[in-house]
Parts: sequence; structure tokens; C-alpha cells
Amino acid sequence: MSDVFTTRILRVVTGSKETVTDLTRDCEEFLQQAARGRDGLLNVFVPHATAGIAVLETGAGSDNDLLATLHTLLPADDRWQHRHGSPGHGRDHVLPALVPPHATLPVVGGRLELGTWQSVCLVDTNRDNPSRQIRLSFLG
Repeated sequence: MSDVFTTRILRVVTGSKETVTDLTRDCEEFLQQAARGRDGLLNVFVPHATAGIAVLETGAGSDNDLLATLHTLLPADDRWQHRHGSPGHGRDHVLPALVPPHATLPVVGGRLELGTWQSVCLVDTNRDNPSRQIRLSFLG
């Protein structure tokens, strides 16, 4: 693979409940190997139709607030035309329109440039699919 572009698949088990999973440490570990002190961009992409990537504060309640907000905006009921899976699963297919399946972040000196309280997170409301892949790509 080119020294300019490096990519890796990260596998995450989210379980059977709605979740916000912090990927920041995984991103930093990937950059230690891929960036090797260089500047560039990290792209985080989840190739699933029912999950997204968010940059937000975790551990102080914001992750639970995000899930509560998504539950208010996208209730798990029978209003959705997309009806396979568990009740309300159609809303999971609308999630990526609100929480996109990707984020592109700056890397300076081989380190992820996040704000003090920012974390890179997988947002997964789909209880029917507990196993996710996330593609981490570094462009130097």
C-alpha cells in the first residue's frame, strides 16, 4: 500500500442495545502506525445503512443525550415504511441522514486534532446488527 494512503478495518461489537461507542483510542492507535508523525487527514467511515459517526463529548451525559434526542426524532414505532427487523427498525435506516456514516478529521504531527472534550464515536441504534465494521483511512 502507498505510504501516502493507509487503511484498516476495525471491528466493533455493539450488542443488542442502542449505543454510542467511543472510537478515539482506536483512531489514535491506527494513526501511530499509519501517520508516523506526519500531517494529513483521517477518514472514519462505517459502511452500514443503519449507523453513523459523530464527534462529541462522551462520559458526561452527551452520548446518552444524543441517543435520547434520536429516540425523540426517530421513534421506534410502526410509522416507518421500511418494516423488516425489530419494531421501529425503519428509523435505523433514517439515522445516517442525521448522523452521517463518515467523518474526516485533521491529523497534525501524527496526532488526531480534536478539541479538549471531543471524541470520535460510532452511533448505532440498530439492535438487530450487533457487529459493525469501521474503515479507518489516513491520507498523508
